[in-house]
Amino acid sequence: MSAHVFIAEDETSIVTLLKYNLEKEGHKVSFCENGEEALKQIKDKQPDLILMDWMLPDLSGVEICKNLKKDKKYNDIPVIMLTAKGEEEDKLKAFDTGADDYVTKPFSQKELNARIKSLLRRSKPQSSVDVVEFTDLKIDRITKRVYRKNTEISLGPTEFKLLDFFIKNPKRVYSREQLLNNVWGENIYVESRTVDVHIRRLRQAINIENTKPLIRTVRSAGYSLES
Repeated sequence: MSAHVFIAEDETSIVTLLKYNLEKEGHKVSFCENGEEALKQIKDKQPDLILMDWMLPDLSGVEICKNLKKDKKYNDIPVIMLTAKGEEEDKLKAFDTGADDYVTKPFSQKELNARIKSLLRRSKPQSSVDVVEFTDLKIDRITKRVYRKNTEISLGPTEFKLLDFFIKNPKRVYSREQLLNNVWGENIYVESRTVDVHIRRLRQAINIENTKPLIRTVRSAGYSLES
């Protein structure tokens, strides 16, 4: 089960180790060493899971967690708190702020991987299956085939990636920049209007006869998959 994992941690050695091991597991990894900037990037990137250091420059992991959990747009993103604080009251404080799990440094990478997988299964069960359905739309991730009302639809590779990304979080609105980062990749230069072109192609492909439009345009915000 691959996912986008965001690391908020100011110890470079820990970031390097986590990034190496997470990418080895097939995850996409983003990271930041500063609290204020981490909160900004998390809201922009909307990762699938966050590994959060308790103590960060400018803004603590606890404060970031509080901020995210009170906002409906981000409160379903699982947060694992990473900290040297091992006292029971510290763990309770972390859970009270909305953290989903708590790992004390130094930690076992195998144990951390197991906890990440467990949280991802709970938060995004559709990501762990090979065939995903949304209303009358079906995606087969193994064969890379898409069906609408049992009619096979031909999609290009980018349109397939777009649809697969949308179907992980139906009804969530994504900006063009978020789609570029998650579908094309953060280090690839593509103009934002390219997203519009591929959205148009995706719409044309899946809007077959006697079906309702599924891709919604949200003015000044982006796009979402909705019935």
